[in-house]
Amino acid sequence: MNPIYVRNTDKYGRGIYAARDIKTGELFEVSPVLISPQNEWEYIEKTVLVDYCFTWGKNYKQTAIALGYGSLFNHSYTPNAVFVYNVENLSIDFYAITNISRNEEITINYNCDPEDNSAVWFEVIDYIT
Repeated sequence: MNPIYVRNTDKYGRGIYAARDIKTGELFEVSPVLISPQNEWEYIEKTVLVDYCFTWGKNYKQTAIALGYGSLFNHSYTPNAVFVYNVENLSIDFYAITNISRNEEITINYNCDPEDNSAVWFEVIDYIT
């Protein structure tokens, strides 16, 4: 059974939710990535994909599109998960940083660090589900 699923958040579109309890430290999603070189960014930023990209590579100059559930996690300044770039595997791996209950939304901090409260490029709706 897949430990996560997609559902409408009733606040800001789709989100990722726990299909079962997920324990702190558990790897619950491995999202393969497609890598785009820096010179293609000007094209990506003109598309809907701009809101679903991750930085990638040396000095984060490349762009990664996460497949699977990877690009559908919502942002929170109080996330219950973190993502790790797995360059060798060409994936972004998602780990629980708190215990996550069944049917709870799983969120990440888009700033890479769960404690980084820097502004992001959109208005943040940060609430507990």
